[in-house]
Amino acid sequence: MDFVKRKKLLKIRKYTYELFFIILGSAIMASGTSFFLLPNQLSSGGFSGIATIFYYLIGTPMGAVILALNAPLIIFAYFRIGKGLVLKTILGTFFLSFFIDLFNKLSPLTEDRFLGCIYGGIVTGIGSGLILKVSASTGGTDLLSYIIRSFRPYYKASTLIVIVDTIIVGLNVIFFKDIEVGLYSAITIYLMGKMIDIIFEGVDFTKVMYIISDKYNQIAKSIGKKVNRGSTGIYAKGMFKNDEKMMLFCVGSRGEVARIKQIALNIDNRAFIVVSNARETFGKGFKLQRNMKN
Repeated sequence: MDFVKRKKLLKIRKYTYELFFIILGSAIMASGTSFFLLPNQLSSGGFSGIATIFYYLIGTPMGAVILALNAPLIIFAYFRIGKGLVLKTILGTFFLSFFIDLFNKLSPLTEDRFLGCIYGGIVTGIGSGLILKVSASTGGTDLLSYIIRSFRPYYKASTLIVIVDTIIVGLNVIFFKDIEVGLYSAITIYLMGKMIDIIFEGVDFTKVMYIISDKYNQIAKSIGKKVNRGSTGIYAKGMFKNDEKMMLFCVGSRGEVARIKQIALNIDNRAFIVVSNARETFGKGFKLQRNMKN
């Protein structure tokens, strides 16, 4: 196979992969909205919150409202941002709207508002995470933030989304005249964010350990032998006594932290140890760099 054909095949695979996750993510998001949020008058923010109001006000299909609200934004974004993101947004918005109106014909899974906000947030968060994972979008506040940042690049996208979502949830509270709608919707939005983080980063967060000890060489060798993890020596200076030290930098899984701590303390019970979270780790023994390519 020559280079041109191979490149074309890789592009087809990439687009197929992205389309699959846009459709899957949209279906999951729609199920969370239709089966949990909408029956309980809850909102996950974004245009779905506005669509919820129209649904209860005049009975307009929720998916159709989402599509209508996104249409002018998509057109504007095409000329302002470019066609790459916009094409994926069109697909995401269409499939989300389609699946919401399809699933709305089915019976909700619960009419308990508390269960609705919990499971609605989890399910919609999973779907949204899958879509964002392939650099796509379902429009709404995400697309609006892209447009605003094209004029004001220094604005934080997360801040813009939170502001718009807060306003929309506030409108839901005013319309339904029920403060609990806002309180439960806030839980939904929080859980959505957490699930998106999990989709992007996984649940197996790695840990970073900093170990300061005069017996650093012995500790490093023992960690390598017993836990099969490497350590990096970093020259440091203790400012209290103004003395130079060697600090070990070691990364491991959550399950390995206790073993590494015990190894260090068994060798030097006066060792100074700091443990912190590492959101993502790439390299030998962890995620491979090629997984970042898209």
